[in-house]
Amino acid sequence: MEITPPNFRKDATILSDNELVAKILETQNSALFGKLYDRYGEKVYRKCYSFVRNEDEAKDLTQDIFLKLFLKLDTYRAEAKFSTWLYSFTYNFLVKYIKRDPHKKLSERWQRLNKKDNLEAPEDFDVEEDALFELHSSTLLKALELVEPADKALLLMKYQDGVMVKDIQAIFDINESAVKMRLRRARLRLIKVCEKIELEANEQKKSF
Repeated sequence: MEITPPNFRKDATILSDNELVAKILETQNSALFGKLYDRYGEKVYRKCYSFVRNEDEAKDLTQDIFLKLFLKLDTYRAEAKFSTWLYSFTYNFLVKYIKRDPHKKLSERWQRLNKKDNLEAPEDFDVEEDALFELHSSTLLKALELVEPADKALLLMKYQDGVMVKDIQAIFDINESAVKMRLRRARLRLIKVCEKIELEANEQKKSF
């Protein structure tokens, strides 16, 4: 692996993401890849932590994601911004990780909620995006911990990272209507979980 001259390392800081990726692929230089880590390591860590809620595990996952990213960097095609592609890469990794571990799949509480009321979205029903922002933030955060990992990833990508529908299309190689359908279903399931959380909270208050 090449050793990067000091002045080149300094110049790398002013390169755009796409230019930096191109340089990394050209040189296979790990020091240059470290620049990507400097730019996005903390953000990826926070996303990992939001899924596992454990600092050490989130740190390990962040390292695993960047190692895999280095090996898969040549699959980036610049059809979406690099940051968008990286977040998608991270979410896909996390969803697969959660699904591999039966203890992290779905909590008993989620299973109880799902058993009491089907959380699938009717084909003719929709939830306005504004409805998400009208929810109490604490309820929303609790609900995000209970929904399916794939729903959580898609919702965070759209509403936390601000990824446009057209970019999600490119990432997942699906058409616009399919993206909107997935988002609609994820929103409805999240809203229903929020309603159940608030209902449980009200029932607990009445019991005291």
